[in-house]
Amino acid sequence: MIAHLRGRLLSKTPNQAIVECAGVGYDVTISVATFSALPSEGTDAALHIHTHVREDQISLFGFSETQEKHLFEKLLTISGIGPKLAITVLSGIDASRLVTAIRSGDHATLTRIPGIGKKTAERVVLELKDKLDDLAVSIPTSGAGPHHGPAGDDALSALVNLGYARPVAQKAIETAITKTPEVANDFETLFRAAMQAIR
Repeated sequence: MIAHLRGRLLSKTPNQAIVECAGVGYDVTISVATFSALPSEGTDAALHIHTHVREDQISLFGFSETQEKHLFEKLLTISGIGPKLAITVLSGIDASRLVTAIRSGDHATLTRIPGIGKKTAERVVLELKDKLDDLAVSIPTSGAGPHHGPAGDDALSALVNLGYARPVAQKAIETAITKTPEVANDFETLFRAAMQAIR
């Protein structure tokens, strides 16, 4: 099984990276956090890999941090969560907030993540609440640009996941908060305001 890749980053998007190793280009599905942490295209990059094997295909999922990979693999143990949904979860919320939400049984935060309904959120908390001791609450992220609290970080991840460039998304969030400061603490309101700022 492939566990790690190091090579030239041929291309990257918020959910995919192509890494060339010894003349072979590997198509790797990635999270928004990993996309943000990757270097520019054409330079060397390294990814921790989870290889997912099915009867009809082999899929690679890549992570810039080992802790994000471990969290991804913990999510896969939950009934109803496959690798694509696990990546969507990690793209929809900052990993350290996800760990905190699971440990504290914060169903409201979990159900805001695309693809996670009430029952799935309850299963995630029930099955993982006591299994995250090996994961630090603070998982390193790229640290690129200013942070605007948990709601701002989540809105930024969501916008980048929708395909907006990170600087454009950050500017939209700053514009929304400057215009209406009270939106800063509510993900949904801030996300809508940032979308309007982009348009």
